[in-house]
Amino acid sequence: MQTMTVKEAHETLAEKGCLIDVRTPWEFQEIHAKAATCVPLDEINKDTLSASAQGKGPSLLICKSGKRSSDAAEKLSREGVEDLFVVEGGTDAWHQAGLPVNTGRKAISLERQVRITAGSMALAGVLLGHFVNPAWYWLPGLVGGGFVFSGITDTCAMGTILSKMPWNRKSA
Repeated sequence: MQTMTVKEAHETLAEKGCLIDVRTPWEFQEIHAKAATCVPLDEINKDTLSASAQGKGPSLLICKSGKRSSDAAEKLSREGVEDLFVVEGGTDAWHQAGLPVNTGRKAISLERQVRITAGSMALAGVLLGHFVNPAWYWLPGLVGGGFVFSGITDTCAMGTILSKMPWNRKSA
Protein backbone atom coordinates (compact mmCIF):
# COMPACT_ATOMS: atom_id res chain seq x y z
CA MET A 1 0.00 0.00 0.00
CA GLN A 2 1.36 3.39 -1.02
CA THR A 3 1.15 6.39 1.30
CA MET A 4 1.86 10.08 1.07
CA THR A 5 1.99 12.93 3.54
CA VAL A 6 -0.71 15.59 3.62
CA LYS A 7 1.68 18.09 2.04
CA GLU A 8 2.44 15.67 -0.81
CA ALA A 9 -1.28 14.97 -1.20
CA HIS A 10 -2.08 18.68 -1.41
CA GLU A 11 0.63 19.21 -4.04
CA THR A 12 -0.57 16.17 -6.02
CA LEU A 13 -4.15 17.46 -6.01
CA ALA A 14 -2.98 20.80 -7.41
CA GLU A 15 -1.81 18.96 -10.54
CA LYS A 16 -4.11 15.93 -10.87
CA GLY A 17 -5.81 13.24 -8.85
CA CYS A 18 -8.81 13.07 -6.58
CA LEU A 19 -9.20 12.96 -2.82
CA ILE A 20 -11.75 10.44 -1.53
CA ASP A 21 -12.86 10.68 2.11
CA VAL A 22 -14.08 7.26 3.31
CA ARG A 23 -15.70 8.41 6.56
CA THR A 24 -19.46 8.54 7.13
CA PRO A 25 -21.32 11.48 5.56
CA TRP A 26 -22.01 12.83 9.04
CA GLU A 27 -18.30 12.83 9.96
CA PHE A 28 -17.47 14.31 6.54
CA GLN A 29 -19.93 17.15 7.15
CA GLU A 30 -18.19 18.08 10.40
CA ILE A 31 -14.79 18.70 8.78
CA HIS A 32 -13.15 17.61 5.55
CA ALA A 33 -10.39 18.63 3.19
CA LYS A 34 -11.84 21.13 0.70
CA ALA A 35 -10.93 19.00 -2.29
CA ALA A 36 -12.44 15.80 -0.86
CA THR A 37 -15.42 13.80 -2.08
CA CYS A 38 -17.25 11.56 0.40
CA VAL A 39 -17.54 7.86 -0.48
CA PRO A 40 -18.07 5.93 2.79
CA LEU A 41 -15.93 2.87 3.44
CA ASP A 42 -18.89 0.49 3.34
CA GLU A 43 -19.90 1.84 -0.09
CA ILE A 44 -16.51 2.15 -1.74
CA ASN A 45 -15.68 -0.25 -4.54
CA LYS A 46 -14.15 -0.10 -8.00
CA ASP A 47 -17.33 1.37 -9.52
CA THR A 48 -17.99 4.07 -6.89
CA LEU A 49 -14.34 5.06 -7.02
CA SER A 50 -14.43 5.32 -10.82
CA ALA A 51 -17.54 7.50 -10.64
CA SER A 52 -15.86 9.83 -8.14
CA ALA A 53 -12.37 9.86 -9.66
CA GLN A 54 -13.55 10.31 -13.28
CA GLY A 55 -10.07 9.64 -14.68
CA LYS A 56 -8.46 12.50 -12.78
CA GLY A 57 -5.26 10.60 -11.99
CA PRO A 58 -4.26 8.92 -8.74
CA SER A 59 -6.89 8.31 -6.06
CA LEU A 60 -5.90 9.59 -2.65
CA LEU A 61 -7.83 8.02 0.22
CA ILE A 62 -8.35 9.88 3.49
CA CYS A 63 -10.30 9.34 6.71
CA LYS A 64 -9.95 10.76 10.22
CA SER A 65 -6.53 9.31 11.04
CA GLY A 66 -5.66 6.63 8.48
CA LYS A 67 -7.20 3.27 9.52
CA ARG A 68 -10.35 3.35 7.36
CA SER A 69 -8.50 4.74 4.35
CA SER A 70 -5.99 1.86 4.67
CA ASP A 71 -8.91 -0.60 4.81
CA ALA A 72 -10.40 1.04 1.70
CA ALA A 73 -7.06 0.81 -0.13
CA GLU A 74 -6.77 -2.90 0.67
CA LYS A 75 -10.35 -3.51 -0.49
CA LEU A 76 -9.81 -1.60 -3.74
CA SER A 77 -6.45 -3.29 -4.38
CA ARG A 78 -8.15 -6.69 -4.15
CA GLU A 79 -10.58 -5.43 -6.83
CA GLY A 80 -7.64 -4.61 -9.09
CA VAL A 81 -7.58 -0.83 -8.61
CA GLU A 82 -4.13 0.70 -9.01
CA ASP A 83 -2.69 4.15 -8.44
CA LEU A 84 -4.05 4.37 -4.87
CA PHE A 85 -2.48 6.34 -2.05
CA VAL A 86 -3.41 6.60 1.62
CA VAL A 87 -2.97 10.07 3.08
CA GLU A 88 -0.92 9.65 6.26
CA GLY A 89 -2.53 11.09 9.38
CA GLY A 90 -5.86 11.67 7.64
CA THR A 91 -8.05 14.72 8.04
CA ASP A 92 -6.59 15.40 11.49
CA ALA A 93 -3.11 15.85 9.97
CA TRP A 94 -4.55 17.78 7.00
CA HIS A 95 -6.18 20.28 9.35
CA GLN A 96 -3.12 20.51 11.65
CA ALA A 97 -0.94 21.29 8.61
CA GLY A 98 -3.13 24.33 7.93
CA LEU A 99 -4.40 22.99 4.61
CA PRO A 100 -7.85 24.13 3.41
CA VAL A 101 -10.85 22.44 5.07
CA ASN A 102 -14.60 22.87 5.09
CA THR A 103 -16.31 22.73 8.45
CA GLY A 104 -19.93 22.19 9.34
CA ARG A 105 -22.11 20.94 12.12
CA LYS A 106 -20.33 19.05 14.93
CA ALA A 107 -20.85 15.28 14.86
CA ILE A 108 -20.12 12.49 17.30
CA SER A 109 -17.31 10.42 15.82
CA LEU A 110 -17.89 6.76 15.08
CA GLU A 111 -15.28 5.82 17.69
CA ARG A 112 -17.13 7.78 20.40
CA GLN A 113 -20.43 6.22 19.31
CA VAL A 114 -18.90 2.75 19.79
CA ARG A 115 -17.66 3.66 23.29
CA ILE A 116 -21.04 5.16 24.27
CA THR A 117 -22.95 2.13 22.97
CA ALA A 118 -20.63 -0.45 24.53
CA GLY A 119 -20.55 1.39 27.85
CA SER A 120 -24.34 1.68 27.88
CA MET A 121 -24.73 -2.02 27.14
CA ALA A 122 -22.28 -2.97 29.89
CA LEU A 123 -23.94 -0.67 32.44
CA ALA A 124 -27.41 -1.91 31.48
CA GLY A 125 -26.24 -5.52 31.89
CA VAL A 126 -24.90 -4.85 35.39
CA LEU A 127 -28.03 -2.98 36.50
CA LEU A 128 -30.39 -5.55 34.98
CA GLY A 129 -28.31 -8.36 36.50
CA HIS A 130 -28.54 -6.78 39.94
CA PHE A 131 -32.18 -5.66 39.90
CA VAL A 132 -33.93 -8.05 37.48
CA ASN A 133 -32.15 -11.34 36.86
CA PRO A 134 -28.51 -12.43 37.26
CA ALA A 135 -28.61 -13.84 33.71
CA TRP A 136 -28.18 -10.25 32.47
CA TYR A 137 -24.58 -10.31 33.75
CA TRP A 138 -23.73 -12.07 30.48
CA LEU A 139 -24.29 -8.81 28.56
CA PRO A 140 -21.20 -6.97 29.94
CA GLY A 141 -19.22 -10.18 29.40
CA LEU A 142 -20.25 -10.27 25.75
CA VAL A 143 -19.35 -6.59 25.32
CA GLY A 144 -15.92 -7.24 26.85
CA GLY A 145 -15.44 -10.28 24.63
CA GLY A 146 -16.36 -8.14 21.62
CA PHE A 147 -13.68 -5.62 22.56
CA VAL A 148 -11.07 -8.38 22.90
CA PHE A 149 -12.05 -9.81 19.49
CA SER A 150 -12.00 -6.32 17.97
CA GLY A 151 -8.52 -5.68 19.34
CA ILE A 152 -7.14 -9.00 18.12
CA THR A 153 -8.63 -8.79 14.62
CA ASP A 154 -8.36 -4.99 14.21
CA THR A 155 -12.02 -4.89 13.14
CA CYS A 156 -15.06 -3.36 14.76
CA ALA A 157 -18.43 -4.96 14.09
CA MET A 158 -20.19 -2.43 16.33
CA GLY A 159 -18.61 0.43 14.37
CA THR A 160 -19.75 -1.14 11.11
CA ILE A 161 -23.30 -1.48 12.41
CA LEU A 162 -23.34 2.06 13.81
CA SER A 163 -22.05 3.48 10.51
CA LYS A 164 -25.25 2.18 8.88
CA MET A 165 -27.55 3.94 11.37
CA PRO A 166 -29.72 6.76 9.97
CA TRP A 167 -27.94 9.53 11.87
CA ASN A 168 -24.66 8.47 10.23
CA ARG A 169 -26.21 8.23 6.76
CA LYS A 170 -27.47 11.81 6.55
CA SER A 171 -26.28 13.49 3.40
CA ALA A 172 -23.22 15.63 3.79
